[in-house]
Amino acid sequence: MRSHDPLDEHDQKGTAGTPREVRGRRGEVFVGVLVCDLLLPPDVGSLKGKRSVVRPLVAELRRLEVAVAETGSLDLHRRAEVSAAVVAATADRCHELLDRCERLVAARPELQLLGAHRLLRSDTDD
Repeated sequence: MRSHDPLDEHDQKGTAGTPREVRGRRGEVFVGVLVCDLLLPPDVGSLKGKRSVVRPLVAELRRLEVAVAETGSLDLHRRAEVSAAVVAATADRCHELLDRCERLVAARPELQLLGAHRLLRSDTDD
């Protein structure tokens, strides 16, 4: 009787737990970006005050497991541009994650979401 060897199981399934015959085939990859234009509260009168509003938002968005950065209006006290990016195997998953991000931003009572736009690309786009 042969003993169970986890390495044999790993070899049969491939490196990512997928069947061996699937390895080597390339799947499509999607990248989604959400850019949010924000108006900050009237009491924000300095870049330090702006940072105290934007940093918690960025931290909360990162908990959704997306890449986030303040990307624009860096020198304006009452405006901010915050962008989130995701990589997923399907366009639907990108949209789902970006929807969650946009809802989170829109739900922040201290912020006014002036606008949001999205970009979705796949590795097969020209």
